[in-house]
Amino acid sequence: MSERTRTLAQLLGYPDDARVLIINADDFGMCHAENAATMSALEQGAVCSSTIMVPCPWSAEAFAFARRNPAADIGVHITHTSEWDSLTWGPVLGRAAVPSLVDRRGALHQAVGPFYAHARLDEVEAETRAQIERALAAGIDVTHLDSHMGTVQLEPRYHALYVRLAAEYRVPIRAVGRDGLHNMGMHDIVELADQLGVLMPDHFCYGGPPTPGETAAYWTQLLRNLRPGVSELYIHAALDHPEMRAIGPCWEQRAADHAFFTAPTTRQLLRDLGITLIGYRPIRELQRRLRAC
Repeated sequence: MSERTRTLAQLLGYPDDARVLIINADDFGMCHAENAATMSALEQGAVCSSTIMVPCPWSAEAFAFARRNPAADIGVHITHTSEWDSLTWGPVLGRAAVPSLVDRRGALHQAVGPFYAHARLDEVEAETRAQIERALAAGIDVTHLDSHMGTVQLEPRYHALYVRLAAEYRVPIRAVGRDGLHNMGMHDIVELADQLGVLMPDHFCYGGPPTPGETAAYWTQLLRNLRPGVSELYIHAALDHPEMRAIGPCWEQRAADHAFFTAPTTRQLLRDLGITLIGYRPIRELQRRLRAC
């Protein structure tokens, strides 16, 4: 059993009681309304990191933003599902190369259950590599990996692949933290991450406001209760636009999240609470230094 006692925050040089936070905007590249909100949140708001859905229709716009802003903290949102009815995407390798990853629509499976029921692990690995390689080929300085809808985080074989690829590409990962993985019974994943030198935040804040109207109260309470160490919370930022409304009812929550995390009052709240914002880049650099020792 791995017994590492120092938190990631301590490894990064922060005091024991420091509350360090990554606010990540998921789904960059899904559509233009998502992109426009994510870009404004990265440029003007409290959002300090984002991850691109490489197979999605608007990923080129996200790539272009990352190239224009090389200091931006941009990772790969590993994508194995295509959840909407009116907007779909398929694997970057093409349907013929990874047939177990597509459904009758010719798109990636619509939910995690069908993905696990049909996907072959070798095809998952090939597609995941292809998505990372496409981001790198587009000129992205990939800072980390995470997983759309958690497909490579909810089952041990997939999580092991996730960790191995992170080690190969020398980047950290989103995960539920060491304690969270132990609580899920994934002791071997903690051991593998330690063996390969893959870092992850100490805590992961998942979920979100129960309704759009409760957005400010929900996130404010979460920030007030943040634990010492490095935490990550993820949001989905989007503009209230006909494109987003046509995709699904999620538009309202995504617009509310964008409004909250770009508000000057939220940045002031973070300062008042003494919370330090970081991206994944310093974690990546720490991982690479430790692995080189």
